[in-house]
Amino acid sequence: MGKEGVSVPAPERAVIDWYATGIVPAVVDRAGLHARKRFLEFFTATIRNENTRMAYARAVGAFFEWCREYRLELLDIEPIHVAAYIERHPGAPPTVKQHLAAVRMLFDWLVTGQVLAMNPASSVRGPKHVVKRGKTPVLDAEQARQLLDSIDTAKLIGLRDRAIIAVMVFSFARVSATVSLRVEDYYQDGKRWWFRFREKGGKLHQVPAHHTAEAYLDAYMFAARIGEDKKAPLFPTVTRQGLLTDTQMNRNDALRMVKRRAAAAGLPESTCNHTFRATGITAYLGNGGTIENAQTIAAHESPRTTKLYDRTSDEITLDEIERILI
Repeated sequence: MGKEGVSVPAPERAVIDWYATGIVPAVVDRAGLHARKRFLEFFTATIRNENTRMAYARAVGAFFEWCREYRLELLDIEPIHVAAYIERHPGAPPTVKQHLAAVRMLFDWLVTGQVLAMNPASSVRGPKHVVKRGKTPVLDAEQARQLLDSIDTAKLIGLRDRAIIAVMVFSFARVSATVSLRVEDYYQDGKRWWFRFREKGGKLHQVPAHHTAEAYLDAYMFAARIGEDKKAPLFPTVTRQGLLTDTQMNRNDALRMVKRRAAAAGLPESTCNHTFRATGITAYLGNGGTIENAQTIAAHESPRTTKLYDRTSDEITLDEIERILI
């Protein structure tokens, strides 16, 4: 890290709060007040999703740290420099493509703000990366049942954890959408109970509650005595004494819980928050569900995204391979 009047955030940091602190990379700072203001506006005005904001901040931070090492000023950056950075990027293709997208979007914002005359990243192509099968670890139906049955529901935290996992499995919900549920987001419409998830981009997504998820959630809410305050978090954190707090869980809280529960159930170490989305979709498709309906339940923009979560072909492939008798 250089000391040029402004601290340059390290790209490996978990969170880069330029938009909160007002501290920007030295390369941007030296370009003047307007450039500095436009840079901060990029993270506050154009990116609403917190996870995307942090990912793009890390990407941009890494790029400008590279520029600092090579003594490049903002106005000096050309397509050849961006191409050289992308060519030498140590990340996997998906990471490189994300970093290039972040840099390209930032430069677009600087161009429209008349900080730069042209976008040096617009003509740079990222690595080819075609994905037909996702890498998300998936549990089969027996393993998922093993996990749910292994949770000790004699304690409130066990009831809460079982309910969280059930919501993710039976609703194909993202972990961020699950832990951000409020009490009012589990509601009755007619004879059915529904979930109201807040998805990416602030979109509201309603999904009917599976009877198993409904039963687990009702048991948890009855034991926790929550339901009166409709604005309260549905899944708050729990103290060491087993008491509910007023603080909503976050995805890292959920990940620690999932890792702990999976280890106790003897499941693979790779089990994570995203596992349950893929597990639910695979179970649904394996039982005759359609990719179109799975897409709707999962709130995916494209069926190709949903298909990445489908592992029903894995078992077919294995059976066919075993036909090779020698």
